[in-house]
Amino acid sequence: MVSALETARIAAEAAENKKALDVTILDINDLSTIADYFMICSATNITQIGAIADGIGHALAEQGIRPSHIEGGSESTWVLMDYGDVIVHIFDEQTRSFYGLERLWGDAKRVRQEASGKVASS
Repeated sequence: MVSALETARIAAEAAENKKALDVTILDINDLSTIADYFMICSATNITQIGAIADGIGHALAEQGIRPSHIEGGSESTWVLMDYGDVIVHIFDEQTRSFYGLERLWGDAKRVRQEASGKVASS
């Protein structure tokens, strides 16, 4: 079974493979009951948002992980993919700046991916 942190890491790696910008994993486990992690990233246009969402969906499906819910569609500036303990947010840059999830969840620990693929908290 894949842990929530590993799910977030797989989603982040899949987003990076689709050239997502500013990929961030927030550890919100101690701050909320809605999820353990947010994976947040940006795209330069709506087409890329869809490609990132598809890439994440495929990468997680290969691990047997399916979303319970997806918000947003092919013309959306924000797609939310709910994987239970991990919520993926894919924004266009303007929408991400407007909603400022990193500011709203400013007390959350940031989890970063190191070049070796290992995950460390910061």
